Amino acid sequence: MATLYDQADKNTRLTWVYITGFLLFVIGVGYVFAGAMGNSNILYVAVIFSIVMSFGSYWWSDKIVLAMSSAKEVTHDNARELYHLVENLCITAGLPAPKIYIIEDSAPNAFATGRDPEHGVICVTTGLLDKLEKIELEGVIAHELSHIGNRDILLSTVVVVLVGFVALMADWFRTWSIFGGRDNDEDNNSSFGMIMMIVGLLLSIIAPIAAMMMQLAISRKREFLADADGALLTRYPEGLARALEKISTDQEPLEAANRATAHLFIANPFKGNKISKLFSTHPPMEERIARLRGMDIK
Repeated sequence: MATLYDQADKNTRLTWVYITGFLLFVIGVGYVFAGAMGNSNILYVAVIFSIVMSFGSYWWSDKIVLAMSSAKEVTHDNARELYHLVENLCITAGLPAPKIYIIEDSAPNAFATGRDPEHGVICVTTGLLDKLEKIELEGVIAHELSHIGNRDILLSTVVVVLVGFVALMADWFRTWSIFGGRDNDEDNNSSFGMIMMIVGLLLSIIAPIAAMMMQLAISRKREFLADADGALLTRYPEGLARALEKISTDQEPLEAANRATAHLFIANPFKGNKISKLFSTHPPMEERIARLRGMDIK
């Protein structure tokens, strides 16, 4: 039977395999587009534009997400029990205590944000506080602290940069090809030029979809890793497993969630929305629960 350490190591390895493959994929797509266009300067402009936009989103992502979710910061005085729970887990994990926010919503859910552990934020709904037992709430908080400790916000930002870069290059390439391409370029009539053009057109359609699939695969692996790390932190996998069961079976949709923030939550906030496993940012809940209950702590 796999231990939690084995599962965490496996998820970490798979994440970096995906990231390496993703980087190679992006480099390959960029090479084909630049070769077909015959102008690598466009590639450099796209890279700079994507990095600048994504850097801004990363730097202010916590404020943006919290504002979109109508979350309110709480203090030690008005959320004493929650504060003590978070602080105790942070001491165990060796992490600085994050800011704590609450969303006034009866649907149980939670998310973490912040650009690094020193600027971490944990946000929970009132429904989560009302419907979970303390040991279950500990499991959820530990899961979110694991996202902060693993710097998943940074990783997801890097992935968003890559996905945005591919999509931007695909759009530019299709626009360029529609408006004439390299009409006066003698290489346009060569076999190599024709092959690059055909491959480029195919990639301009397929690459954004493939990039999104790789982004979702990385996101799902990070959820598995946060589950395993969170269970290691509390030393009680059953607590998180029970919490995930309650969250997934609760039928109240989270009113504060939207498409832009849904991937941050510990579970899909849109109840009753049957999203294909292929297009989901989260692994199937049944699989997450089964993995937690199939692990040993040694």
